[in-house]
Amino acid sequence: MSKTIVRPLHDKILVKRDEALSKTDSGIFLPESSKDKPKTGVIQAVGTGSLNTETGERIALTVKKGDRVIFSSYAGTEVKLDGQELLIMSEDDILAVVD
Repeated sequence: MSKTIVRPLHDKILVKRDEALSKTDSGIFLPESSKDKPKTGVIQAVGTGSLNTETGERIALTVKKGDRVIFSSYAGTEVKLDGQELLIMSEDDILAVVD
């Protein structure tokens, strides 16, 4: 079976969300229903950038593949590809890059 290749368009970004914690720092195990979905992840692919309508040139994205990012709570659209759950979102949904 071949692996699906996804190429985001324009200012879109493909992010693999971090795994939800299964227990708290104090050692309490969390049931599946109460786990918060993390608002962090790693960029898997980026688009070519948005189009400047005046000049017709592409405006490059400020993030790149492999960057760990923090994004807003309801950012993006969830998709499932090759058994992996991913998010497709705009660069505007990203709040910060974690170094």
